Amino acid sequence: MKKFLSRALIFAIVLGVASWSFAAMTEGSWTGWVTDTHCGEKGAKAGHEACAAKCVKEGAKYALYNPADKSMWVLSNQDAAAKMAGKEVTVKGKADTEKKTIEVSSMEAKK
Repeated sequence: MKKFLSRALIFAIVLGVASWSFAAMTEGSWTGWVTDTHCGEKGAKAGHEACAAKCVKEGAKYALYNPADKSMWVLSNQDAAAKMAGKEVTVKGKADTEKKTIEVSSMEAKK
């Protein structure tokens, strides 16, 4: 009986931790400007691609900046983001709200 209770408790803890970590991931779509983590809001505009590339070479990451709520999300697909730097885009994927990252499934320039 003692073994059963121990195992049940361990299972409950593992299940709780697993569900908590999945809760941090939100699937959806976001619109904003592809910029870099160094320039952030200042780089959220057309014509910023050269500066963003320079900052990324110096250690920054490509990110999506949303001017509506002033949030910045690091994008998982840095190669695709490099092609979209300085453009307003719609990104679809899964966001990790704790790490402020988006696992990109697609990225399209906004029309």
